[in-house]
Amino acid sequence: MIKPLSGLSLFFGLSIAAVSVVHATNGYSPTGFGTTNKGMAGAGVALPQDSLAGATNPAGMLMVGNRVDLGVALFNPNRSYTANPTGGPADPIPAGTFDSKNDLFLIPSFGWNRMIDENRSIGVSVGGNGGMNTEYGNAVWQNFPPFNATAPTGVDFAQLFVGFSYAQRVHENHVLGIMPVIAVQRFKAEGLEPFANPFLSIDPASVTNNGYDYSWGYGLRVGWLGQLTDRLAAGASVQSRLYMSEFDDYRGLFAEQGDFDVPPTITAGLSFAATPSVTLVADWQRIFYNSVKAVGNPNNVAIGTPGTRLGDDHGLGFGWRDIDIFKLGVQWQQSPKLAFRAGVSHADQLFDNGEALFNILAPATVRTHASLGMSYKLDTDSVISVAYTRAFEEKIKGQNVNFTGPQTGSVQMDQHELEVNWTWLLD
Repeated sequence: MIKPLSGLSLFFGLSIAAVSVVHATNGYSPTGFGTTNKGMAGAGVALPQDSLAGATNPAGMLMVGNRVDLGVALFNPNRSYTANPTGGPADPIPAGTFDSKNDLFLIPSFGWNRMIDENRSIGVSVGGNGGMNTEYGNAVWQNFPPFNATAPTGVDFAQLFVGFSYAQRVHENHVLGIMPVIAVQRFKAEGLEPFANPFLSIDPASVTNNGYDYSWGYGLRVGWLGQLTDRLAAGASVQSRLYMSEFDDYRGLFAEQGDFDVPPTITAGLSFAATPSVTLVADWQRIFYNSVKAVGNPNNVAIGTPGTRLGDDHGLGFGWRDIDIFKLGVQWQQSPKLAFRAGVSHADQLFDNGEALFNILAPATVRTHASLGMSYKLDTDSVISVAYTRAFEEKIKGQNVNFTGPQTGSVQMDQHELEVNWTWLLD
């Protein structure tokens, strides 16, 4: 007899973790913001170049001048999961490899900056901060009685942020910036009926098939940019936790009764003018995932442990830990009109291999990115920029303590992203 609760962790890995995929490949944080930044794999907290720079370091907006940036990214995450046969009478998850149907997404971005005077600026940065549409054509949970799972199985999650920046020079070589952030996100889940029961959830009616629910929130980013020498600059920024309202229609799914906040981050880095035309950049970023219970709560506990039902304050999470990300980039200003960029980034592993199938089958597996980019000045007031990012395939294998069989499985993912940005330089 297949236990109806034995696939709980796999369910999370294939649905809630979907937040991590679209436009957000370090957990559910994007590699960078803006096309020039992405052309160097997200490095550039000390090298602001467009009006999306506020999302990385609001102090940098003082350096980008009067401008408007309009961008769009074509994002291609290739996700699939594999469930291995157990050799028993029935597999908890039907054996095989299954691909998500949806693998192309358009992600817009927008930035505007205006110099008040040579020492002050205001700006707006708008972009995607994460999300995913996942749709498996099969009923993943069809072998989990007593409730029959429907097909398709999947989730749809999208998040948008709007930041309002103010930057001011406080010393000849030092700038401070502040950016209040407003965020909105939406979420729906389908095909998760076996988990909508009182033994597994605090609110069985708020687990699946409730259509879209919306969540609003806010936070703050502050930054510093300093010119240390003629050739060396440094930058740092801190983003607070983005406090999001609960997904009430899915309060029986996420820990803390539907809470799904965005974790705080710290970023610091250097920019070095190696030659008059070549600039090197290096960034370090830390994301505090463990502070958000929906993803930070452990999951390597047996189902039935008091307080760990879906929706509980200590309900099962990803077991995600805080991670460090290191980014390196280079820019070559080949001519006054043409610039080339390249970069690479590498992140810590987000969770332990032995942290249960909930994590092992989560699609947040990608750790290494490589990018190429360029900008070309079309005329005196317009620039076109392009960036391509390749996230290399990662596969994670494991099994869950709650599985009968036992059943093992894996998830694998790789990504491509091509972003184009048009800049209008204002008077």
